[in-house]
Amino acid sequence: MTKEEFSLRIKNACACVIGAEAELTEIDSRFGDADHGLTMTKIARAISAAVDQPEGGIQAMLEGAAAAVMSLNGGSAVPLWNSWLDGLQEEAPQGEEIDTAGLQRIFARALEEIDDMSGAKVGDKTMMDALIPASQAIAACSGSSEAQLFAAAAQAAEQGAEDSRQFVSKFGRAKSYGEKTIGTPDAGAVSMARFFQGLAQL
Repeated sequence: MTKEEFSLRIKNACACVIGAEAELTEIDSRFGDADHGLTMTKIARAISAAVDQPEGGIQAMLEGAAAAVMSLNGGSAVPLWNSWLDGLQEEAPQGEEIDTAGLQRIFARALEEIDDMSGAKVGDKTMMDALIPASQAIAACSGSSEAQLFAAAAQAAEQGAEDSRQFVSKFGRAKSYGEKTIGTPDAGAVSMARFFQGLAQL
């Protein structure tokens, strides 16, 4: 996969997140600050603009995306997304091509990076409910097609976000609502699922 193709997938991912702003706001309004939709739109726009820059290879592109997110003012999503993007760039090639093995390496490193910061696991009702299954799906992909890899990740992320409905919130403001949060998906998991949904589009 070329840098141009990767950039297009990331921009499609950002477009999916931006398109879900109202959905994310509505979910977050139930037990949060109702700002997740706005925050994720800011993050998505920053990422999309950063990956549209022609200079440098894949690592430079992802490094620029991480830096763009870090410059934003926002809630907990900003440092978490910065950490994840920074993890992606750490293992990314400096050139303008990446194969499926390379994609598996960068997403594995990104998961390690955000896991160190978040500490949340599947079942804690956070963005990790979508990100961990998506990352595991990428790691388990045995084919040589990036389309197959991203499709598997999108499916796993979507299922993870849906599964978050049955969990009790253990982080953030929603934690104080306890079992009342059962039945509502986590907004962070949904936004991550939308991102992977867009990554699967080219």
